[in-house]
Amino acid sequence: MPPGKKILIIIGSASENSSNQKLMEQVLEKTGYMNFQMYDDLSVFPHFDTALTDDDTPEEVLKVREDIKNSAGVIFSTPEYIFSIPGRLKNLLEWCVSTTVFSAKPVAVITASASGEKGHEELLLILRTLGAVTDDKHQALIKGIKGKFDSNGLLESNTFAKVSKLVTDFRTLFHN
Repeated sequence: MPPGKKILIIIGSASENSSNQKLMEQVLEKTGYMNFQMYDDLSVFPHFDTALTDDDTPEEVLKVREDIKNSAGVIFSTPEYIFSIPGRLKNLLEWCVSTTVFSAKPVAVITASASGEKGHEELLLILRTLGAVTDDKHQALIKGIKGKFDSNGLLESNTFAKVSKLVTDFRTLFHN
């Protein structure tokens, strides 16, 4: 990975300590990976407003845009809400529409939800529209995520292995 470049992780859930957040935290902790930065509370971004110009764009929006732009790549881990992506995640992506922060940016997409198929497809469509680079190797659809954790809150081994492999493979993009 280029010096100083991090991989940004964006958790799409509206819930504190969500399954998606726990999933990513456990994978990163157990694999010992560093050089990641996580956005796990998208409520800090105000509602997207097309009337705002670059001069009055909120500071937190400017910061996340800069973090995306300066990252080596971005991993999204999100649930599906009503056959779509969560509103807060869509709001964040709308703040990036008039920029080039995702142009040619490698992204990985993990949709961990009850079903997740429609939300997964929608997020990939939006990211490709923004110019991000996606491939099948860096995608995972994990159905029934809440049942993938044991009574101690630990992720079961098959799901852990699947996500660990995805993260490891994604990291290798930046080590060649």
